Amino acid sequence: MSEKSAYSPGLEGVIAGESALSRIDAEHNRLLICGYDLEELTEGAAYEEVAYLLLHGELPTRAQLEEFGAALRAERNLPSPVLDLLRHAPADTHPMDLLRTAVSALSFFDPETRDNSPQANVRKALRLLAKIPLIIAAGHRLSQGLEPVAPHPRLGQAANLIYMLRGSEPAPHEARALDVSLILYSEHGFNASTFTARVVTSTLSDLYSAVTAAIGALAGPLHGGANEAAMHMLMEIGGPEQAEAWVLDALAKKKKIMGFGHREYKKGDSRVPAMKKVGRQVAAAVGDTRWIELAEIVERTMIAQKNIHPNLDFPCAYTYYLMHIPIPLYTPIFVSSRVAGWAAHVVEQLGRNRLIRPAHLYRGMGQRPFKRVGVRG
Repeated sequence: MSEKSAYSPGLEGVIAGESALSRIDAEHNRLLICGYDLEELTEGAAYEEVAYLLLHGELPTRAQLEEFGAALRAERNLPSPVLDLLRHAPADTHPMDLLRTAVSALSFFDPETRDNSPQANVRKALRLLAKIPLIIAAGHRLSQGLEPVAPHPRLGQAANLIYMLRGSEPAPHEARALDVSLILYSEHGFNASTFTARVVTSTLSDLYSAVTAAIGALAGPLHGGANEAAMHMLMEIGGPEQAEAWVLDALAKKKKIMGFGHREYKKGDSRVPAMKKVGRQVAAAVGDTRWIELAEIVERTMIAQKNIHPNLDFPCAYTYYLMHIPIPLYTPIFVSSRVAGWAAHVVEQLGRNRLIRPAHLYRGMGQRPFKRVGVRG
């Protein structure tokens, strides 16, 4: 194999491991999670069922789901020092920075932090699933000069997160839309943050370290942060009347159109239709279709001009906005979903572990003679 063919920038197309968690069925343009069509899961399952599926390999029975839900609700609490950390953080701290640091701090208070057995990692994953929404909601409210809202004793993951942000129960269409987004964001192969988690895990580090590193990777605007950037772009465009001209001008100036394109999909992100569906439902419920109309014009223009389709971040952005979710929380909410996938990858990596240590092509100087500082002048 030649040197050139051995290197793929961004590792595009390079097989970096094995997984039984998800795959993209290119022929039918669909994402399968543990063998299940993800779109079917959005139609008939709740996020808790998908999280259970990722962590256990099978969908739960009714009894198992009730037990899983009860366990999640029992873990909806934060150690006082972690809450103090949130309380004393500067008000302008980005929620992703706050979440990254708070997740790392949680490791201090988990007696199983260093236990890398599959059973312990599943238990730790459940704790993170329960506590990350609390960190998101409490951190946001404290930054606004408000006290945290205690979790609701009966609500599921999606509805409870909205409840803790507002202090009131969400409308059914809001809980449904957020739940669908959590399912769609839950797992997506060897993306940048998941691969980061697997690299950290391959050193035999702990789950908290892997998730903390994954959060750092997800924060970038080319990965999880794209949903925030997409909404800022839509706000800059302003309205449907300006949309086509704005996109054409941006393309002429070679600006990146956020929320579009995906390395793994050639016919469009298979997760988009389900998210667009609930986005339209939210728009209809609140009586505001402007963002839907704007987004559709941007999408049509991008497909016509570049044959580039939107990815999941695009419809998530305007759907969250219609639900009055603050833009800086979009990527943390992504974390609250993807932590199930990350944890499942951690367990899988440890099952057949080998240190991930790729080679590289050296492009620097050839060997040079060393001269002491007195000679170098």
